Amino acid sequence: MRRKAKAKVADSDGWLFTDEALQQATAGPVAEHRAHRLAGAVVHDVTCSIGAELAALRDSTSLVVGSDLDPVRLAMAGNNVPGVALCRADALQPVTRDAVVVADPARRTAGRRRFDPRDYTPALDRLFEVYGHRDMVVKCAPGVDFDQLTRIGFAGEVEVTSLAGSVREACLWTRGLASSTVRRRATILDRGEEVTDADADDCTVGAAGRWIVDPDGAVVRAGLVRNYGARHGLWQLDPAIAYLSGDELPAGVRGFEVIEQVDFRERVLRQAVSAHDAGALEILVRGVDVDPDVLRARLRPRGSQRLALVVTRIGAGSASRSVAYVCRPSR
Repeated sequence: MRRKAKAKVADSDGWLFTDEALQQATAGPVAEHRAHRLAGAVVHDVTCSIGAELAALRDSTSLVVGSDLDPVRLAMAGNNVPGVALCRADALQPVTRDAVVVADPARRTAGRRRFDPRDYTPALDRLFEVYGHRDMVVKCAPGVDFDQLTRIGFAGEVEVTSLAGSVREACLWTRGLASSTVRRRATILDRGEEVTDADADDCTVGAAGRWIVDPDGAVVRAGLVRNYGARHGLWQLDPAIAYLSGDELPAGVRGFEVIEQVDFRERVLRQAVSAHDAGALEILVRGVDVDPDVLRARLRPRGSQRLALVVTRIGAGSASRSVAYVCRPSR
């Protein structure tokens, strides 16, 4: 378990885990980012489990308290994060006053994901009822329905965070902890970049330039593609599709240099793949119902070049058409 934990806990030597608790634990850089936003505060982690969040909070906050209903996980937290005040308590039965509440509700039952936040443990709507007068930070699944959050009364900021190319979570920040002008934020930890809905979104639509960019998943999930494009001088290929294009590739961003645009027809695609000597073929798809693995097998790339195929839909209604761009990946 300690070997497996290295991907989440930087110094897991001496830590105690259960398999389920490790799966649920927040990755260290994500927890540290959250703790940085709470720097100097008094914080109560009401679902502390084995202490992954507590370890980050202990180093950034003025005081942190942890509680959990599971006595085994609480004992593990005592071993893993010594020096932090711990108590056994139900997250829906407050045992502190005034402290910022941090919660990470369980989102699985018998290994199956639960997508409705009212089915979390503890339920998200109950957490807001109990702590409605307190500042709160709640970790949710990346795919949480933003409209459902509104329906249960949440009106703060949703921060979608990615790490190592993967969207890790959607974090809810109540109004007292969020900017009055921000309702959605995408945080790309690898690049130290943040995009919000308060940023300019004057992103135009046009034909593909030299590069195509598939924005980080946090940007797409947070609905901030236009804001991201405007920041980096990019434009959209289609107003309803997340692909961006530009003549200059933003620093540190992986892109796809356009070699040729072709119609999305299998015979035409096979000819293009052969003509450009494609061997290793990465396939990206948005807006078109196609399985990349099945398409790759049908195209039978046998060449020597490492190329990419970006497949997308352009236009709407009767004017809609599927196109493919044969590209060279920047890395």
